[in-house]
Formats: sequence, C-alpha cells, structure tokens
Amino acid sequence: MRQSEKPDFFALLSDVMSYYKQDTSEFMMGVFWDACKDLDFEVVCKAINQHVKDADKGQYPPKVADIVRALQGTTTDRAAIAWGKVYGAIGAVGAYQDVCFDDPAIHAAIVDCGGWQKVCRGEIAELSYLQHRFSQSYKAYNDRGAFDYPRQLCGDRSPDSEYLKYGRPIPKPVLIGNPELAKKVMEQGGAGGPRITFNAAELVKLG
Repeated sequence: MRQSEKPDFFALLSDVMSYYKQDTSEFMMGVFWDACKDLDFEVVCKAINQHVKDADKGQYPPKVADIVRALQGTTTDRAAIAWGKVYGAIGAVGAYQDVCFDDPAIHAAIVDCGGWQKVCRGEIAELSYLQHRFSQSYKAYNDRGAFDYPRQLCGDRSPDSEYLKYGRPIPKPVLIGNPELAKKVMEQGGAGGPRITFNAAELVKLG
C-alpha cells in the first residue's frame, strides 16, 4: 500500500473493529499497518472480508495472524492481479525495455514462460494459454517456501557492454506497480538470471 492509502486502511480497520464492538488504539493500528503495508489494499480488503464471513473465526475480531491466514486463500486472486500487471506492461512498455515488477513471483513466473521478450511477442491466439501458464506458475511460487528470481526482466536491447563501450549509461528498468516494492525486488534479485533465494515470509508481505 502507498502512504496515501494509509487513511483508508485505518478507516477500514476502524469500521471492522466497530462491527465487533471493539475499540481501536494507536498501537493496534500500527501493528496492522506494519504487517500489511507491503500488500495491495484490495488484497487486504478481501482478506478481511474473508475473515468476517468465516463461520468459525469470523465470530471474533481479526488479528494480524488471521489476515495472513486468509491471504493464503487468495492466491488465485493475486495471480489474476499479477497477470493484469503483466498484460498492462506488455502494451505500455513492450519487449525492447527491461522491466522490474513489484512482485518477485511475477519475475519467476515470466522466466518459466520463456522470458520477458517471449511473453511480449506471444501470439494473440495463444494469449489465453499464456495467461493460464503464467497463473499456474505464479501460484506455485506463492506456495513455495523459497524460490530464485532475477532482479529484472531483460528486454531486447543491446548488452550492457555496448553501452559501456561508448560511454553511455545503461538503461534503467521500467518499474511496474508500486515503485518502492519494485526497487526492493530489484535489490534482492539475482544479477542476470535466477540466482538468489526469496523467503516465503517476505512473499506474504509483498502480496
């Protein structure tokens, strides 16, 4: 979530706790914000709604652990949101620029699909199959304890050595989604391909 969404998030929590006839405190709000600030606001809303509707756990006000537990059941929704980001970037950025998404599972799934260039150049007739393959791969990474991913997805451009040879700056990747999260993904990713391990606890935070 962005800082600009913080008031909406607090208003949501206040409404939820009011429903359970519970008071809110600055400490409680802070705990929820620290746990959920790296998630999409829509994903948090769905997780809270899922908790409220739960026949057993929904009898009690949600705790942070309840939200994390509910998020485990929204993998399909997150895969759909992730594909929306990918599909939008295909049209807005294209195959000739490097990109970095705000979710490491997107990077790993795109690598499984053949890489950024191949995904961008897929045939329209194969789009449905590509979405299905991406979604299945994305959900699989969400279910893993840890996985490797590249810090950025390379476009069809000249290699870095060519830019350095002529004293030109290496093009920076286009950040897709939340810029701060995308920078975090880039900082923690491998150099040219899948090289480092991403912890599942961080994955839950990134949504």
